[in-house]
Amino acid sequence: MLAVESGTVIEGISWEENPGPDGEPEITVIARVRPHRRRAGRCGICGRRCPGYDQGERRRWRALDLGAIRAELEGAAPRVSCPGHSVTVAAVPWARHGARHTRAFEDTIAWLACAASKATICELMRTGWRTIGHIITRVAAEAAAGTDRLAGLRRIGIDEISYRKGHKYLVVVVDHDTGLLIWAAPGRTMKTVASFFDALGPDRTAALTHVSADGASYIATVVSARAPAATQCTDPFHVVSWAADALDQVRREVWQAARAQPGGSDPRRRGRRIIPSSAGDARSLKRTRYALWKNPDNLTDRQQAKLAWIEKTHPYLYRAWLLKEGIRVIFALKGQPEAAREALARWLRWTARSRIPQFVELGRQIRKHQAGILASIDNSMSNGLIESVNTKVRLITRVAYGFHGPQALIALAMLSLGGQRPALPGR
Repeated sequence: MLAVESGTVIEGISWEENPGPDGEPEITVIARVRPHRRRAGRCGICGRRCPGYDQGERRRWRALDLGAIRAELEGAAPRVSCPGHSVTVAAVPWARHGARHTRAFEDTIAWLACAASKATICELMRTGWRTIGHIITRVAAEAAAGTDRLAGLRRIGIDEISYRKGHKYLVVVVDHDTGLLIWAAPGRTMKTVASFFDALGPDRTAALTHVSADGASYIATVVSARAPAATQCTDPFHVVSWAADALDQVRREVWQAARAQPGGSDPRRRGRRIIPSSAGDARSLKRTRYALWKNPDNLTDRQQAKLAWIEKTHPYLYRAWLLKEGIRVIFALKGQPEAAREALARWLRWTARSRIPQFVELGRQIRKHQAGILASIDNSMSNGLIESVNTKVRLITRVAYGFHGPQALIALAMLSLGGQRPALPGR
């Protein structure tokens, strides 16, 4: 009933009555326990048998509730003299080192943290907000020590995610073959990415075959230096988003030019303020944003009519839209590497002579990433899996109503998305 580990000897059971949070009496069942002699006298950190140092003190560990009754374990916490870790508290089979809760209690907290908010867990388990964060970090550290997440990596994806306001970022690494989150660290710099390769080591780095990313220079530079044999794949979604951004810049330029024409603006007075408002063609152009952004197959009848109007009245903007759609066509040629290469070459020539400054600059940017773009088409790789993991990390942050620091978020993300979620006790 107490869900304690084997090697625990229960010497007796008693109970006590204390005032609860609402002033009503609260009953607590107390089990007096000690480790079996084959489990006693071991270092709490490394687990090796060590000579005793002193008797320490008696402690209590919170256990899983017995129905509606609070339960605790009480036992001695002697100290031992470990050659490697000096004087430390001896290990006990029912709790992790440094914890004031049993293993079953902490595993239940960690399992719930992957599916519920901290406020819900606090109410259900009758524990504190900060205590949950410490438990998650401790359980995640033990799970990480027992497995090598970086073993056998071949194809990985690297991306960044904002976890808090004020330009607070995490760099995350995902295994394309297993779909698991394997590494995360705070920061968005070359040093952060280099720390991943430091943890990976030169031998395992040399075994990498493909690395997908969003084209960020701080990632590509480190990957080129640390894993030169790996094929870098530039994410198609981000390349198309570059083209969409260039198209929106052209749209704003055309809209502002239309506003500057006679009849293009209609200033309105609101109190003492004069609020500029578009009129005529400028108003129609302002409302074409989604018609230009969306894929042609997803356009409504009204948006298709707007696109047809742009083709007749604003050929400059329509050519920019055709260039944006052209880059999408290139990524649709999956499994046809030669056709994709020819299409990309033709698109770059078209861009160079388009006389649209935004797309001329985009063409220069894509030429820098041409090898990565073609590699992503040849190998059918993208950062879609990594973006999915990022969405789940954002959901974890939202459910928890945010985190004060990155370590608790990383620990919870590893438990939930890294395949390290503990099983419920007795399941």
